[in-house]
Amino acid sequence: MSLLEIFCDVDDFIQYLSQSEAGEILGLTKRRPGPKPRMSLSEVITILIWFHLSGYRTFKQYYEDHVQQHLTSEFPELWSYTRFVEWIPRSVDVMILYLLSKRGSVTGISFVDSTALAVCRNQRILQHKVFRGLADRGKTSMGWFYGFKLHLIINDRGEIISFAITPGNEDDRKPAPRMAKGLFGKLFGDKGYISRKLTEALLAMGVQLVTPLRRNMKPQVLPLMDHILLRKRALIESVNDQLKNISQIEHSRHRSVINFFVNLFAGLTAYSLRPKKPSLNLYGYKELLPVVL
Repeated sequence: MSLLEIFCDVDDFIQYLSQSEAGEILGLTKRRPGPKPRMSLSEVITILIWFHLSGYRTFKQYYEDHVQQHLTSEFPELWSYTRFVEWIPRSVDVMILYLLSKRGSVTGISFVDSTALAVCRNQRILQHKVFRGLADRGKTSMGWFYGFKLHLIINDRGEIISFAITPGNEDDRKPAPRMAKGLFGKLFGDKGYISRKLTEALLAMGVQLVTPLRRNMKPQVLPLMDHILLRKRALIESVNDQLKNISQIEHSRHRSVINFFVNLFAGLTAYSLRPKKPSLNLYGYKELLPVVL
């Protein structure tokens, strides 16, 4: 999507939200005391989302070198960088609702995984103060880290269906039932999701959990399509890679908890707005899917 398309979509969403009960709760319909802000909430959110599509590594460089230099015609009443950063926390509620409105559809084939969001280098864990009491130490296949975990469920088109954020030491299986509400069909995960309790809980919700087997487990007969889709779990790894390396949802420069979450939600939103996402392209074979599944 272009910058203009994103702004129009965000602005239409905020106008629709302002006419609903949620708009009253969020204070979108109330006039704040003092002079009217030069920039609108739609412009603030658009700039935040566009950062994750711009290729810049730091928000300050993006705002001062790109927005203030090249986007003055699109945003004629730009604030200074300091003033803009002060307004970022006011956008978090609307940003979450806008992100939820961009979730993908449930197709019956879903993938679940988690990825680490380190907030500092391991050498600085004891000196870190911003996320003290919120973040925690966790371990992945790549080693130890200090921060949070982002849990994702995507469909076979690479669209985000559900997400959750937990401390780094949270078991991947714990948020899975909550995230799987509204799903149907099959949910494919790695060995970290093996659990009889979780399998039964998901089955009661109409979702079949499919995972690889550990070496000490008895062999099970799986349909051919399940074997194929288990080998396609790299799809969600590709999504995690794009979120971290293109949408910039992970870095160690955060100085505010609120700004961390705004950066994360803006990155997820930017990914959701991308026209091309990693996909299995199964719908050329949609006539066969009911048979093989």
